[in-house]
Amino acid sequence: MDRIWIVLGAVVGLLAVAMSAVAAHMPMEPAANAMLRDAVQMQGWHALALLFTGLFAAGRLGRLAGLAFIVGIVGFCGPIYALVFFGLKATFIAPYGGTALMFGWALLAVTALRHK
Repeated sequence: MDRIWIVLGAVVGLLAVAMSAVAAHMPMEPAANAMLRDAVQMQGWHALALLFTGLFAAGRLGRLAGLAFIVGIVGFCGPIYALVFFGLKATFIAPYGGTALMFGWALLAVTALRHK
């Protein structure tokens, strides 16, 4: 068990809840609110993925899965948050973040298949 992934999963989950509160209480355009909700949802699901990684994934592939989830969360959710809150248009990064998230899931699956 790699506790770092559990800690990071808990922190990412905490931040997802905080961002959800911001989305619920901050006045914004409906399109921006929808983007923010999507990013928060993606962040929340991948907080759970990090927890699972820490609890069940072992070895090098498990660590790579956790790293892919972190890179994916930052790369996918980060540009959306930057756009909604600061007007920074870095959304070209989001597809790379999404790819990293998918790669993390694939690595987690391979890790589970190799687990004895």
